[in-house]
Amino acid sequence: MKKKDTLILVVDDEPDILEILSYNLKNEGYQVALAEDGVEAVKKAKELQPNLIILDVMMPEMDGIEACEKIRSIPELEDTLITFLTARSEDYSQIAGFEAGADDYINKPIKPKVLLSKVKSLLRRFKEKKSAADVYTVGELTINRNEYKVILEGTEMTLPRKEFELLALLTSEPNKVFKRDEILDNVWGNDVVVGGRTIDVHIRKLREKIGQEKVQTVKGVGYKFIH
Repeated sequence: MKKKDTLILVVDDEPDILEILSYNLKNEGYQVALAEDGVEAVKKAKELQPNLIILDVMMPEMDGIEACEKIRSIPELEDTLITFLTARSEDYSQIAGFEAGADDYINKPIKPKVLLSKVKSLLRRFKEKKSAADVYTVGELTINRNEYKVILEGTEMTLPRKEFELLALLTSEPNKVFKRDEILDNVWGNDVVVGGRTIDVHIRKLREKIGQEKVQTVKGVGYKFIH
């Protein structure tokens, strides 16, 4: 994915933030579009289909969490990366963001070098995941990494991106115990700081959808998919 072919949608209600981010991203060679609130973000995302959305959490009209959920519900945007831009670093805020379908967080105040590093890392991880995409079956589950789809006993399920990636990781090697650090590194990236409860929340939601017995906790170590 070349920079000149990469479109980034930046969403923030503060003009100064939009100007700073736009300047640095354009200077790095990316294409940039701007939106000033969540409503405009959803509209432009659907219209432009950007590769990455940098989305502020606290905004009028529609906040970033709700905007992210709406964007994730649009089929043609299922491959779009979303990273939140926020001054809030509490666990509950991050968990809410990841549950809504976010891929990462960038904390304010914004440092240009950190911003560009995050953007490069996200786009690189996405490219690596797409190049490794495939379709495989484990027991009653079929995982389609190309289309981010899961089929359980013949019924197609739609999972939020992080839940899908967590399930894809666990099912990639059934019965292997994946350590918590390994899960964080593969699903959230080693440069993303998330609270300790984030994995637990996603595991709980996965169990509710695919069955409590399919994902086993190995106390003090991590989790494994039973097959």
